Amino acid sequence: MSGEVRSSASTVPQGKAPSAEPPRPAPERVSPRERRLPYPIVLVLLGAALAGAVVVSLAVGSVSLPPTDVAAILVRQVVPGWSDPGWPATYDTIVLDVRLPRVLLAGIVGAGLSAVGTALQALVRNPLADPYLLGISSGASLGAVASLVSGIMVLGTLATPMVAAFVGSMITLVTVYALANSGGRMTTTRLVLAGVAVSYVLSALADLLLSTAADPHLLSSIRFWTLGSLAGAEWRTLPIPTTVVLLGLAALLWRAGSLNLLVAGEESAGTLGLDVHRFRTGMFVLVSLMTGAMVAVSGSIGFVGLMVPHAVRMLVGADHRRVLPTAALLGATFLIIADLAARTVAAPQEIQLGVLTALCGGPFFVWLLRRQARRERAVR
Repeated sequence: MSGEVRSSASTVPQGKAPSAEPPRPAPERVSPRERRLPYPIVLVLLGAALAGAVVVSLAVGSVSLPPTDVAAILVRQVVPGWSDPGWPATYDTIVLDVRLPRVLLAGIVGAGLSAVGTALQALVRNPLADPYLLGISSGASLGAVASLVSGIMVLGTLATPMVAAFVGSMITLVTVYALANSGGRMTTTRLVLAGVAVSYVLSALADLLLSTAADPHLLSSIRFWTLGSLAGAEWRTLPIPTTVVLLGLAALLWRAGSLNLLVAGEESAGTLGLDVHRFRTGMFVLVSLMTGAMVAVSGSIGFVGLMVPHAVRMLVGADHRRVLPTAALLGATFLIIADLAARTVAAPQEIQLGVLTALCGGPFFVWLLRRQARRERAVR
């Protein structure tokens, strides 16, 4: 063969660089996880936000107080004799007896609703799950209203409606889950439709009980069960919901690893040793108990358990060992601020807290539903 085979490099004259620039390396993509703040910093920031929300909520009202005096009043309860009070004696009454029980109850309910929403979204493996959307809050409200209308107070004026609310929420959750899972496959649309349908029926039954009640003042006295309010917060109403929510949150944190397994899939969770049916049943009882305890003292407050978990996952990821504590902090802060707005925006009138959270949660739900629909179309 007479011709020579030349390499492409031989065509470039010696001593001269090739005219084309060498390819530049592609920019490294930063994963969402690397863009997030470190988890301890997130907790510190949320803790500071919660403390600030508490102080501002205690300071703002029909009588405005200096935030520095409010902070000093709170510190004096922890460190007696910390400083000589330089404020009127009425400040202590306003902060400690009037506003502090309401602020603490808002924090407890906000933390509990956020934790329950986080757990439900993992249990049914659906990002649209929420105690309000699934009708659990309506079932708890119906149970509490039924106990008050009947006049049966076997366990006391607070414990009896709470037990009735738990029974109502438990029955509602089982009913909605059975309806959504009929046919062996639960879809987002079916779950939402089942929850909305059951919620409307239960709300109608609660209205029927109220309209046929013998006491004409009963409608106004328990109106907060259908619209949600913290206006009736007192020190005596705090111990039971606080205990139930804190113990429930501790139980959820204890089983956070199992929630992670369940989100990955029932088959995978079963392969790794999780008894899915038994675990889900126990968690349903737990979230129903927590929901009943909160509804009994605050009424039906919607969309908190839907919005907060999604916001938290953007901050710390999907690991429930991180999501649950963060959701509790953010949920408490959110509901304290929402309650502050509810009692000050239209002062001296007070907006029902459930109405205000629905105004925030409605657009969020629509956005989330459209986002879920786009993802389902992409999978197809």
